[in-house]
Amino acid sequence: MIAGLGVFFSGPGQTYSNSAFIDAYITDFGWSRSQVSGIYSAATLVAGLIMLFVGRFIDRFGPRIMMVSIGTIFAIACFWNSIVSSIWMLALGFFFIRLLGQGSMSLIPNTLVAQWFIKKRGLAFSIMTLGSFLSAMLFPIVNTWLINTWDWRFAWQFWGILLLVIFVPIALFGVRNRPEDMGLEPDGFQSKQATSVKPLIGSPFIKEAAEDWTLSEARKTKAFWAILVCVGIPAMVNTGITFHIISIFGSNELSPAVAATVLSLMAVVGIPMSFVSGFITDRIPTNYLLTAIFIIEIILLLMLLVTSNFIIAILFGTVWGIANGLERIALNVIWPNYFGRRYIGSINGVGVTIGVIGSSLGPLPFGIGYDLFHNYTLVLLITLVFPVIGVISSLIAKKPDKSQLISN
Repeated sequence: MIAGLGVFFSGPGQTYSNSAFIDAYITDFGWSRSQVSGIYSAATLVAGLIMLFVGRFIDRFGPRIMMVSIGTIFAIACFWNSIVSSIWMLALGFFFIRLLGQGSMSLIPNTLVAQWFIKKRGLAFSIMTLGSFLSAMLFPIVNTWLINTWDWRFAWQFWGILLLVIFVPIALFGVRNRPEDMGLEPDGFQSKQATSVKPLIGSPFIKEAAEDWTLSEARKTKAFWAILVCVGIPAMVNTGITFHIISIFGSNELSPAVAATVLSLMAVVGIPMSFVSGFITDRIPTNYLLTAIFIIEIILLLMLLVTSNFIIAILFGTVWGIANGLERIALNVIWPNYFGRRYIGSINGVGVTIGVIGSSLGPLPFGIGYDLFHNYTLVLLITLVFPVIGVISSLIAKKPDKSQLISN
């Protein structure tokens, strides 16, 4: 549950939250959509590169210390964004919220759940993902209300205060790094050696887990690189759409309220789908689920070309929610299922890095396309290429066998 709270409070760094601020920045400071998109993309790219170190810090210091530290600094970053007055301040603000929110506050909970669950991992990630979907459901609506009632500066301060008052204390007193630290085994079973903090070799639950791969070993497999492609493409496509969704819908004469409704609907639909996804990932190869996700993503992009009324917008939000519900579980589960628990921080850290870098590449092409052609048709058509690549990569991403790696 604390992991779910963590991904909920990643919200201020997520694009579904930041999209509510973009028009306010453009109106108040006179910046172009391409300028804001470019700054956002560049800041996200730099943040993504640094995420490699965050994964290693999690392996070294543990999720508890990292949650408390990152949560505190993230709150300070929110306060910084509330005093933005120039383009360089905006760039620095974007960098910190993407590094600390989108990246770190997503990676740490994922690592925590992977450490605590093996047999029930799919279900555990489904419960954690509730926080993510509640975040996506509430942040656009709450931000819009805060900005319209007060202003965008107050909205940033609001989330900074909640991080310090709610999340940081709960993380400090409620998180334990590994079940072995409490005399337990993964999935909550009591250890026969209650005082031991070492992994219980010979445990039936450890035997059923994936073998522990180091990052250097994982990098030698085709699956590792194929999964990275599968991580980067949805991040890029979804961020591009989410960042500009108010403008995309506006070009089709749909109001910002409709755009906010679609974002919230996506989250509402995604909640039950995450449980379905958790059930599926415990029973079929995860890469096949990824294949289905990319097929749905192709349908989504085609739908967006014709989303010109409220009914189609609602249908789009529903399908988008289905895709997100499947995607968030599959991409979380696949790393520990394929490469084990011991080095999951550094391995998953590479995945989050690629996800953040992918998301950095999404907003700018949409912004440039709109500034040049005053619509999003060409950008959406070109974007169709990427989920096709994703389908191919997902079929390649079969679970690796460590014994074959050693024999080679």
